[in-house]
Amino acid sequence: MMMKKWIWSLIALVAAVAVARAEPPNVIVFLVDDMGLMDTSVPFLTDEDGQPKRYPLNDWYRTPSMERLAKQGIRFNNFCAQSVCSPTRASIMTGQNATRHGTTTWIQPGGNNKGKNGPPEWNWTGLKKGDTTLPGVLHKNGYTTIHVGKAHFGPTGSEGSNPLNLGFDVNVAGAEWGRPKSYYGEDHYGNHPKYKKHRTHNIPGLEKYHDTDTFLTEALTLEANAQLAVAVKEKKPFYLYMAHYAVHAPFNSDPRFADHYKDSDKGKNAQAFATLIEGMDKSLGDILDQLEKLGVAENTLVIFLGDNGSDAPLGPKYDHTSVAPLRGKKGTSFEGGMRVPFIAAWAKPDPKNPWQKKLPIPLNAIQEQLGTVMDLYPTILDLVGAKNPADHVVDGYDLALQLSGKTNPDRSEAFLMHFPHEHRSSYCTSYRTQDWKLVYDYNPGGKGVAKHELYNLKADPFENDNLVSKSPEKFDQMIAAMVRQLKAENALYPVDGDGEELLPKIH
Repeated sequence: MMMKKWIWSLIALVAAVAVARAEPPNVIVFLVDDMGLMDTSVPFLTDEDGQPKRYPLNDWYRTPSMERLAKQGIRFNNFCAQSVCSPTRASIMTGQNATRHGTTTWIQPGGNNKGKNGPPEWNWTGLKKGDTTLPGVLHKNGYTTIHVGKAHFGPTGSEGSNPLNLGFDVNVAGAEWGRPKSYYGEDHYGNHPKYKKHRTHNIPGLEKYHDTDTFLTEALTLEANAQLAVAVKEKKPFYLYMAHYAVHAPFNSDPRFADHYKDSDKGKNAQAFATLIEGMDKSLGDILDQLEKLGVAENTLVIFLGDNGSDAPLGPKYDHTSVAPLRGKKGTSFEGGMRVPFIAAWAKPDPKNPWQKKLPIPLNAIQEQLGTVMDLYPTILDLVGAKNPADHVVDGYDLALQLSGKTNPDRSEAFLMHFPHEHRSSYCTSYRTQDWKLVYDYNPGGKGVAKHELYNLKADPFENDNLVSKSPEKFDQMIAAMVRQLKAENALYPVDGDGEELLPKIH
């Protein structure tokens, strides 16, 4: 027994020495706007035996690069984000839940977007200069930090509207806008004089592509690959935050892929959405190819995910259509609004690479344990050996064990999505733990009975059977647990017509 312990200690010491001598690992976070769990040919949902199960939407979309990445690594079938974009993006940057950082709905570039009964003090100005952020910590640890694409961290004129104020060394096309006015170079990506006074959502910094047929997704990819080449030439480790505007509306058809969908029975917008998906996927493949060309693929961790549920124009917002068989879509409290695709892989698997020995990721694997957007911050910092500032609270968990295909017995199985604003699902909190999910309705109008919901996701994964009246004890237990977490994270609540906070009631 003593001999075995000695051998394992020696192996661990040798691995640690190898990592210490190796070039620092590079990290890419490839974030897709409004991409849900089913907007891909990669099956994320599983059957009773834990094997991937295909559904019709997996056969509608074409994502060969995602398939390539999934075969090289591990994908999560139970990865949660906030139901809209800005809260998720702030959580990736800080490792904090939206209740803690306070940006609980999407940031409107022109002003406060709280809604009629939203909390007056919510953080509508977003991230600010001096905030602790993932790129900021990495920059202090010698990384070149590159932002490409959608930022949406703060409104017009705020510090957060410019990623250079938030820890990034390079910013390409990032501003306060949450979507483009146009994906077309011919339209100058929203900057064309033809828009006159209505020149909003105009993507900055891509003038070289104006009056060309370069689709926005392609322009961002070309710029990202150029920045990767610069970082490698300078022999600096890099963190690339590749945040596509795709696949957010407007649903402009990407002409490179339109022929793949023109003979389908789906409508014009659905076809255009599919071209946006395929264009995003081509971007992923082009970046993976660039990493190999630059000779850094073995040393680069790629994390692929969506920022909230799908906005695919395929049917009613509360039905089993846009993210079928899941219910709902972006902006709703259903699983279709908060479950997103997540894949982690080394850009080129190599079991001899010291960093891949430190973080071994199995090939073509599926992880069923919960993961969340808050987890990226501690996972990346731990991998590269950077320390989180002592005064910065982190709500996420290091995913290293889960990325290696194991279960983390120490992580919480709870996910809280607090949404005290108006959207498709308004003034509610979703709380998941183990197999159960609660949706608490604050009912700010006070009319009728509050529409609380309770689901057993193991028995009813597609949220058809509301168990509030059938399981009153579990309902009360879930509310009590939800309230404890809301208090721990200093949540703000919606208000009634007199401006008084509407606190959740424990029955």
